Amino acid sequence: MRILSYNIHKGFTVGNRALVLQEIRKAIRATKADIVCLQEVVGSNHRHAAHMEQWIEAQFEFLADQVWDYKTYGKNAVYDHGHHGNAILSKVPFTHYANHDISILPFSQRGVLHAVTEDGVHVLCAHFGLLSWERRYQASRLRQLLETIPLQAPLVLAGDFNDWNRQVHHELHRLGLREAVQEATGALQKTFPARFPMLHMDRIYYRNLSLVEAGCAEGLHWRGLSDHSPLRAEFHTLDGRSAL
Repeated sequence: MRILSYNIHKGFTVGNRALVLQEIRKAIRATKADIVCLQEVVGSNHRHAAHMEQWIEAQFEFLADQVWDYKTYGKNAVYDHGHHGNAILSKVPFTHYANHDISILPFSQRGVLHAVTEDGVHVLCAHFGLLSWERRYQASRLRQLLETIPLQAPLVLAGDFNDWNRQVHHELHRLGLREAVQEATGALQKTFPARFPMLHMDRIYYRNLSLVEAGCAEGLHWRGLSDHSPLRAEFHTLDGRSAL
């Protein structure tokens, strides 16, 4: 089971200088991921639709088209001209999916999108806030969600945690989750800003799966797409089979 996690910055380059959704679609397809967890995905933006000829609504539909037949979108940030949030794209069907609002501030709407694949893997796609106390609250909400998932179930939690001080990381470690890149390489991956990464913002956590390998998606072309670098990880089930 190959996982990719990526904050796509609403399909724009750093500084919103250019729309690069076509290039993002090409790049994520080249990873051959089975499941893709995306953050900052635009569901709709009426202003861009009215003024940008190349604008594409429902970005997750466009990115998934003809590769990932199953997808779910969680609307987090809602404004007068549209909305954006998290999305999970999958090559296998879902038996369940739900979006969980973990916002505490009206101007910082955040969520955790939870899907269960037909082979029983729980996939959670998260985007946490920028403030330390805000993330502590969101970690407590995430903990409540994790407590509803059977302890023996295979689980992947991926996303942009904005967790530069590792408070969320330590909390998740206490809950029995391990971070894939740290387990594979001995250190968390620096992913932000993409051109000159300095901060460990993005993570792929897991439980009840066997890690094969993990790291940053390879290629300099990623640096010109979003302000974040994408992470990848590959897992097998504990009995040695691929989960997909």
